[in-house]
Amino acid sequence: MNPEEFGRVFPLGSHLCREPMPPMPEMKRDMELLKKHGFNLIKLEEHWMIDEPREGEYDFSRYEELIAHAAKLDLGVYLGLTCEQAPHWLYEKHPDCRMVRRDGVVVVMEGQTPVSGSDGKPGPCFDHPGAMSDQLRFISALVKTLGRFENVVVWDTWQEVGYWSEMLVGDHVCYCPHTLAAYRGWLRERYGDLDRLNAAWRSRYADWDDIQPERTHRSVPTVQETAWRTFMDNVQVANVLRARAEAVRAADPLKRPVFAHVACPAFGASQEWTYARTQDFFGTSCYPAWWGSGRDWDDGNKRPFERHHALLTEMWEGVAFRCDYIRSANPGQGHAGGAPVWAAEFQSGPVSTGFHKGRVPSREDIRRWMLTAAGSGVTGIAFWNARADIMVAEGNGFSLLDSVGDTTPRLEEAERIGCALNRHPELFAEATLPEAETGILVSEDNYQLCSALAQGGGNLAYSVRGWHRLLWESNVLMDFLSAEHDLDRLSRYKTLVFPFPLALSETLAARLARYVEEGGNLICEAAPGRVDENAFCNRGELSPSMAALFGVRQESFTMVREPDGGTRWSPPGRTWGEYLDAQILEGDGPLVGQVLRANVYLQTFDCLEGAEPVLRAGDAVAGVRRRVGKGQAWLLGTYIGHSGTAYRDPGIDACVRALLEACGARREHEGRLVLRKRVLPNKEAWILTNPTASLVVERIAAAGWAHVEDLLGGAVARKGDGVEVSVDPLDVRALVLSR
Repeated sequence: MNPEEFGRVFPLGSHLCREPMPPMPEMKRDMELLKKHGFNLIKLEEHWMIDEPREGEYDFSRYEELIAHAAKLDLGVYLGLTCEQAPHWLYEKHPDCRMVRRDGVVVVMEGQTPVSGSDGKPGPCFDHPGAMSDQLRFISALVKTLGRFENVVVWDTWQEVGYWSEMLVGDHVCYCPHTLAAYRGWLRERYGDLDRLNAAWRSRYADWDDIQPERTHRSVPTVQETAWRTFMDNVQVANVLRARAEAVRAADPLKRPVFAHVACPAFGASQEWTYARTQDFFGTSCYPAWWGSGRDWDDGNKRPFERHHALLTEMWEGVAFRCDYIRSANPGQGHAGGAPVWAAEFQSGPVSTGFHKGRVPSREDIRRWMLTAAGSGVTGIAFWNARADIMVAEGNGFSLLDSVGDTTPRLEEAERIGCALNRHPELFAEATLPEAETGILVSEDNYQLCSALAQGGGNLAYSVRGWHRLLWESNVLMDFLSAEHDLDRLSRYKTLVFPFPLALSETLAARLARYVEEGGNLICEAAPGRVDENAFCNRGELSPSMAALFGVRQESFTMVREPDGGTRWSPPGRTWGEYLDAQILEGDGPLVGQVLRANVYLQTFDCLEGAEPVLRAGDAVAGVRRRVGKGQAWLLGTYIGHSGTAYRDPGIDACVRALLEACGARREHEGRLVLRKRVLPNKEAWILTNPTASLVVERIAAAGWAHVEDLLGGAVARKGDGVEVSVDPLDVRALVLSR
């Protein structure tokens, strides 16, 4: 595969090996096996500490030999950087380039071999100008040397973006003088002068150098903490990503695509949108069975795990939710003409951590996961790894091949699915999801405040996740939208859902009001703008602009118990009377006859001009609709997203569907099968998932399509202008339709 072919096929790849210096004959043989099984891409991982053991002395000969061998096999190469694995001489040359923890401890962790899957993280601090310069010089030398091979088709500038410092070294980083100086420079740029910062922060700093991030033993919800975390999670990391991408582009004579990927998106945040704009496209790792049985608050998340719950959660959360989120962060959001979306590390073998070995993926697992990824807009899959891992912390896991042997059932199924996708590269190798009409809004300001607030971060992520499940099962195609990056696109969406909108600026509130006035339908959960973007509470416990938009005044805001005395998200009461009893809210007006459960909090309202009650808690108003301009503003006085995965109730699902219908949200299909599409003018792929525990047979309209075939060769029954489709429990089928 050469650069001209990149994008014309569905990249089906595998990481050849994590280890920096495995036996060359073994790697070549595994490469040949992958080619034999229909793979068109292999990943090689560079290791700075191996490739430049002494300053200025490079040895890229192993990569050169492997890339040349791949070219003979007509294999493309996906080359990844792991610059966190810096050579020891860098620290000798720049002793102050080591990262510093929140408590002032200097991090001495050099990662001279891959460390427990962390690729040398957290690594040196690249805010140090000398360390950054040496890193970029190394990248330039690497790309100039290996860039002469045409079958290198893509560069990955950061494998699983982030520092993972809390997990690996016990606290946040980096509090070194270089990063603090960069932080203060960003604040100057953001506020312009110190008087404006002091006014916003309600502070009296006399000099920029007086500004320090919080150094307490845990995060606290102050403006100092949220501003610092916003800088580190967005600006600092993005600066490193941007510098690496620019170095690659400058050195690459063929100007091949540059991307990076995260281990897992920060759900509820906008960070991935920021990162994606430093690269040509962005991706994510995807290990469905690692955390596949859900979250602690979910129904079914108890040991021993129930098979149906676990396998369904692997599909919708482990693949669909994750891939929809990262797709949405990419320019174009997976729709026609948009950027590629890669599952850059895809589970291929058992999750193995220490002496705990997970389930070996079956053929059925591989099929479920790959087709679900295709349904969420993924345009390329690279499995991790080809051969079983030899690093003991993840030993003998994560691979298509076992430690010995030439094939496995999971490899053969990956080959079958990959070859089928590549028979229709124009559908699957390009961004071809249809335009969505419904969006879920996320905000970095809200994420940072909630992350620093006790019980906040967990509830935000849980509500975002639950709304995705409710929409996925309702067959409503959706995008995630970033308040920091996508506000100019709001008018494209008929319906916008804003989960757990605790922290909110008046600027964003005014933009949402304009969205409604122009014809949009805003569905907002409880307490929008209870806190402003600078972590100060608003008087009246609502954003003034949002209170005006919905036409309400808060009457009460009280914690509400979970059903049957549950304690999934509820903190222990301090004294009597803190909680309302568990309760079901009754629909009114356009939601009459419907029911919703009150989750976490119950907010009630006094209705002012134009506000129409749509939910009631006894005599109190717990939800309103207000028509504004051409649109509708809905304020629901609780957290509906939690009902997507906890205390499930068909009646609540029905209410959510009625609410979406009242907002004009279109369903792709009215049956029990979940339908996702990949769309071209004269050809479409329909990915059909059966999330139930029984066989589902449904008729789907197919008027105007001359040919309908099963992607994997299964039988298709035409019934007049439709097709009758049968899908086994927890299975996925894909149909290809052409005119």
